Amino acid sequence: MPTLTLKFKDSVISEYVLEKEKSLNIGRREDNNIIIDNLAVSGHHAKVDSVGDGFLLTDLQSKNGSFVNEQFVSSHWLKHGDVITIGKHTLVFKYKEGEARTEAAGPEDMDQTMVMDTSSYKSMLAKSSPGTASASPAAKPQEKEPVGILSFVSGGDGEKEILKKLFKIGKASTNDIVVGGFMVGQVAATISKRPGGYFISYEGSGSKPKVNGNSVSESVQLKDFDVIEIGSVKMHFFLK
Repeated sequence: MPTLTLKFKDSVISEYVLEKEKSLNIGRREDNNIIIDNLAVSGHHAKVDSVGDGFLLTDLQSKNGSFVNEQFVSSHWLKHGDVITIGKHTLVFKYKEGEARTEAAGPEDMDQTMVMDTSSYKSMLAKSSPGTASASPAAKPQEKEPVGILSFVSGGDGEKEILKKLFKIGKASTNDIVVGGFMVGQVAATISKRPGGYFISYEGSGSKPKVNGNSVSESVQLKDFDVIEIGSVKMHFFLK
């Protein structure tokens, strides 16, 4: 069976075996077979299906698109050595040495799917959205970068956008969210926006914050629909 090798730059992260009559889903959410935890990757970004004697990559209308050998594709019959780019990660499709290669040519209508030359694509990006052409190779125009949101479940009302690089939560009135409680520290926790996403950190005073019921001792990356508890306040985190 052929394999997909997930890489970030030159580092191999994992290898996945493609089996007949099975599919592999690719995306940021945990219900995917291949999880790429990066904000440039959609929740359900793409999939690879076993179809007849071949394997078909299909983009699932992702925000940043899927590329094969630096060409933007909506679907593509995979061949030995193809390099799939999703966000800043790559997936290399290969048959094992000595293994018979049964690469399907694909139905005629699949061969006619949109395949856009990368240079032309970048040119159009530059015209429609200045600055996007210099972004990652797999970037399509998008309205704005997702913003982290805290939605109160209890102990408060409404939602709070995380617009600062360092968002503070605690007892002090200078915090972005003020939380009452005897065991709550003056600054109980901070949420920072980093290149890989949003991270919550314990600041070492008072009771520790919890994410999905687990105490946070240092830093934890936040994901969609995580539940954060600090003192009497409970909030959902999500990207919008």
